[in-house]
Amino acid sequence: QVQLMESGGGLVQAGGSLKLSCAASGDVSDRVTMGWYRQSPGNQHEPVARLFSDDYREYEDPVKGRFTISREKADNMISLSMTDLKPEDTAVYYCNVREEIFPFRDFWGQGTQVTVSS
Repeated sequence: QVQLMESGGGLVQAGGSLKLSCAASGDVSDRVTMGWYRQSPGNQHEPVARLFSDDYREYEDPVKGRFTISREKADNMISLSMTDLKPEDTAVYYCNVREEIFPFRDFWGQGTQVTVSS
């Protein structure tokens, strides 16, 4: 099993910055995709950014150029640096670890709230 614990959410004004962190513990393989998803009221759970085991990074269009995903392998930490935040970035952000090989397990954190005021 893998346990994920997010931190770093909070309230920020539009144009500001926040950094989210996710500590992974337990049976964390090297062959995983680690990512961030978000969900705002009335909207579906959506991907934000993903970091694959080969270091390829993928960002959704609304956050390109503003958000950066990174991983510290030694500590099994992943981060999401968010700049130029907009009110529409307000959501609960979830950390995700997905195994790229069998048994393809999927793990989620409990979520951290990010609120951007206008």
